[in-house]
Amino acid sequence: MAYTTIDDPSAYFKVKLYTGNSSTNAITFDDTDTDMQPDMVYIKQRSHAGHESAIFDAVRGTSKDITPNSTAVEGSQSGVTAFGSDGFTLGSANDFNYNTYTYVAWCWKANGSGTANTAGSINTTKTSANTTSGISINTYSGTGSNATIGHGLGVAPTVVLCKNMGSSGDWWNWNCFSAAALGNTGRIYFNSAGSNSAATQAWNSTAPTSTLVSLGTNGEVNGSSMILYAFAPIQGFSKFGQYEGSGSTTDNTFVYLGFKPAMIIVKAIDTANQWNMFDNKRNTGNPMDKRLFADSTDAETTYASFDFLSNGFKVRNTSVGIGTADTFAYMAWAEAPFVNSNGVPCTAR
Repeated sequence: MAYTTIDDPSAYFKVKLYTGNSSTNAITFDDTDTDMQPDMVYIKQRSHAGHESAIFDAVRGTSKDITPNSTAVEGSQSGVTAFGSDGFTLGSANDFNYNTYTYVAWCWKANGSGTANTAGSINTTKTSANTTSGISINTYSGTGSNATIGHGLGVAPTVVLCKNMGSSGDWWNWNCFSAAALGNTGRIYFNSAGSNSAATQAWNSTAPTSTLVSLGTNGEVNGSSMILYAFAPIQGFSKFGQYEGSGSTTDNTFVYLGFKPAMIIVKAIDTANQWNMFDNKRNTGNPMDKRLFADSTDAETTYASFDFLSNGFKVRNTSVGIGTADTFAYMAWAEAPFVNSNGVPCTAR
């Protein structure tokens, strides 16, 4: 039985904590596992409110940031100035490197700066796809008409994040669970606490395939300057799904992942509530209570929410954003597979 295709998840995903210095700041991953040159770096401040988060990636190039918590256009400031062989370098931009402020960076390995993908009716400008870890970074120029683009993953992604870089607008999130509830018209804004809703002009009412993502006519998914991140589940490394909260204070939901999580992102689908973010570096033991919100500039708060276990996570709160009797979507990446390819199980926290 194949338990996982990735024995060392740190070769493809890392969480890094650092403190800003308002100057050149070379960040090296401090784990003892495999070195990793990141192709996507998502930075969020922890200690102080009011600073924007940002995603930097090797496809768009250094110092080009796009902000998940807002509708802003792509910016150009001295954020990530280099993607190193085992880390990244920061410039002096205050949102990402203010002196003495603390930050977290979530980092993924794709496939470098990428090349054009010609599989769709629109060619991507660049696609950086890693079929081993299930991540694809794509830039393209939309037409405003129904279209498709190739994502390069070889399997159908179950999560797609899309943003018009040249025009103010929302981050559109397609996931197979909210989409199925609304006939492949569903979308949740990643920059908003709003609930799932239908938008027939978003994905042309068509789920992604093993080669293509379908685009409708809306300019926020099919405008002139677009970025699209696609994620596919990889056994023992990543999983994207949903769970039903029980509302119980004594025995809430357990979610089986097949790995010990390094990071989870959770959002109520049918009710308005924020995108909750937890990871194994800000919390080194259970309960996981250091929470950030993807859709705001709030500082980190303390709120006991989950236990990270050797094979999944357990809901430990009845909050409307985490454990009420509602449906929740989640995205999760691994610290270690529950059982590696040699049949050796990982330990709990």
